[in-house]
Amino acid sequence: MTAVPPPRPADASAPAASPTATAPDAAVTAPTSPDPTAAHVVAGPPPRARTAGRRSLALALLLGAAGAALTLLAAGKTWAHGTAKYAEGSVALAVSGREVTGVPGALALVGLAALVAVFAVRGAARSVLSGLLVLCGAGIVTTSLTEGPGAALGAAAKAATTLTSTTVVGETSTTWPWAAAAGGALLLAAGALAVLCGRHWPGMSNRYDRDGAAARPSRRAQRTAPDPERPEELWKALDRGEDPTGS
Repeated sequence: MTAVPPPRPADASAPAASPTATAPDAAVTAPTSPDPTAAHVVAGPPPRARTAGRRSLALALLLGAAGAALTLLAAGKTWAHGTAKYAEGSVALAVSGREVTGVPGALALVGLAALVAVFAVRGAARSVLSGLLVLCGAGIVTTSLTEGPGAALGAAAKAATTLTSTTVVGETSTTWPWAAAAGGALLLAAGALAVLCGRHWPGMSNRYDRDGAAARPSRRAQRTAPDPERPEELWKALDRGEDPTGS
């Protein structure tokens, strides 16, 4: 007979296989999901650009308002003096800026309205209104310095003497036409600021639309939850096979 040796017991000192030794590290292999809100974050203009935009806006409003006010004030003042000569004697004459030309006063009003509208809108409309503001200022400067008072003095002489053959002599101009031209220059500077820096200015309409949209509740939020104690709700529960009396 051949003796069969008994099975050798397992070495107790051998390290036991850990069931988790071959498992992959979940923290390492698990893919990281991107933050869905990270793609929707839109960086606004830097604080320095916003500050510069507010300063240029305030300067443009100040220049435009001062220019329009100065032009309207100068248009109502005396622009020229003269003397009407006729057979019986002479009459002193004085004409205002509105009698010489009504263009500066009208352009000042248009420029003031365009200045307010530039602040209220954005985009292409702001560019168009900025160009209109520049044109208003340039038109005021041109008409104030080039429109002579001769025709206005002649009309004033005819109205004062009731004669058609009246000669106006001693024609002199005051400094108010130059004041009107200075007001037009201020409007032109405001328009130039709007053209160059208008894209950095805040829009009044956008701000109010955002506030209104945030304050307006949705229709779904205004709907109230159905009352389970109402009879129609009880019948609906029965139709669905539910027990309305159950807890």
